[in-house]
Amino acid sequence: MKSPIVMWSIVVAGHRTSVSLDDAFWRALKQIAGGRNMTLSNLVSMIDTERRHRNLSSALRLFVLDFYRRQVPDERDRRDREPGIMADRPVPTA
Repeated sequence: MKSPIVMWSIVVAGHRTSVSLDDAFWRALKQIAGGRNMTLSNLVSMIDTERRHRNLSSALRLFVLDFYRRQVPDERDRRDREPGIMADRPVPTA
């Protein structure tokens, strides 16, 4: 059985490195970079300099997750914009 995790090679801040990512995360990074008119290498370098985690692969996954989570409005915001939506259920707090 083939592992869904793939080793990808990329240049980060002028140095060649490898990251272990599922193909879906790699494609998402490419789409995000394209949407920002950046190269994939530049996007990964930016994530690398700003990461709080020791593992670059994890930082990339969390970046993609955060990017797409920001696309979905917070339930409280949605409820304020659309009266009646979820009005009878409490909104979870973080």
